[in-house]
Amino acid sequence: MPARRVAPPRWALLHALAAGRDFESYLRRRAATEDPFPVGFPGFPPVLFTGTADGARELFRAPIPLVTPPRPNPIEPMVGAASLILSSGERHRTDRAILAPALHGRRIRALGETIRDTTVRELEKSCGPGQSMLVDALTLARDITRRVILTAVFGSAEHRDDEYAGAVTEFLDAFTTPLLVAPVLRRGLGGLGPWDRFATARTKLDDLLLADIAHRRASGPGTGDLLDLLLATRYADGTTLTDPDLCDQLRTLLVAGHETTATTLTWALYHLHREPGLLARTTAELAGTDPVDQTGPGLLDAVCLETLRLHPPVPIVLRTLTGPWRWCGVDLAAGQTIGLAVGVLHTRAAQWPAPRLFHPDRFLDREIPPFAFAPFGGGHRRCIGAALADYELRIVLATLLTTVRLRLTPALALGPRPRSVPRNLASAPDRAIQFTPLW
Repeated sequence: MPARRVAPPRWALLHALAAGRDFESYLRRRAATEDPFPVGFPGFPPVLFTGTADGARELFRAPIPLVTPPRPNPIEPMVGAASLILSSGERHRTDRAILAPALHGRRIRALGETIRDTTVRELEKSCGPGQSMLVDALTLARDITRRVILTAVFGSAEHRDDEYAGAVTEFLDAFTTPLLVAPVLRRGLGGLGPWDRFATARTKLDDLLLADIAHRRASGPGTGDLLDLLLATRYADGTTLTDPDLCDQLRTLLVAGHETTATTLTWALYHLHREPGLLARTTAELAGTDPVDQTGPGLLDAVCLETLRLHPPVPIVLRTLTGPWRWCGVDLAAGQTIGLAVGVLHTRAAQWPAPRLFHPDRFLDREIPPFAFAPFGGGHRRCIGAALADYELRIVLATLLTTVRLRLTPALALGPRPRSVPRNLASAPDRAIQFTPLW
């Protein structure tokens, strides 16, 4: 059978605008008529998406040499070409082998008390005496997760935190949805356009990272943190990471390592406080326990899993074929980009009854169907920070629930659910999730 030509929908700009407004709903509408289904945006090659568990299984089990990250890539301006997210071949294998042990097992468990204590400190700063009567959940979550990833990268949560706080926030806010979905906008306009603002923010963040790289090179190894591991990297040909490449890796760890967890935490707080009965059950389960110990099965774990199901932080997984391949019953040529629509996968009624309902109990009395749940991707390119994200999410949420009472603002408590929209590296609520603290 000849290779199928994947033709994206006509009026690509209109499709891009619809996707920018409500990306998950857009993908669900496309998947309702066919699977796999083509999607095209201006400036990117067409993508053939699936939203089925069978399609996910084939994608994640594809021969490693056959799939590579697509170029151009929507997030390349943020993470850089040398990032682990975009590297391939021997370089990707080496970088992953070096970083993986530092983001799993004993190394992340050593961060447990730091995560708990950081959460308490940031909570007191955000809604203690003399502070605003409203707490923005995403801002609070970003502050907590940023300090945690600074500890993992530099060995200290206090490492130039004020400088990094401003630089990372500006960087994330500057990479707007139009820049994400329309590369044609990625050009300067005399220093005044959105791309100019993003480039300025990226330079500011990179200057901080490069200064820390130079300091560590001069002072020698630190505490065995992630920067030490990257500086010690040696490839098969004897080369090491250059400073620009190190900058890409550190930028990826700092930004991806806290933004995705922060948005998931924001959604979890929103859903829990929309349902007083569920909140009471979860809080009762946590009573009298140390949040650091809340990492096993139970209602808190189910709440986290259900949040990741309804709001996967990264809504799509993309791969480009290096050779011809049959996928989802379709013969495809080398160069074709294929993808998994994670939100579609997570809302298949056949696998998830009442799929749009937030119902954590579904994870208490059943096993997760194989390849029907993929909030961190899968296969050899599964998110390397997944274990840290899972661990951190549970400890932060347990700490918040046992430290302070929060009440959603009336519009959020009684109104319609916010939409999940693309925002830099993650999908986030389309409006601020705000709480009133009740100490």
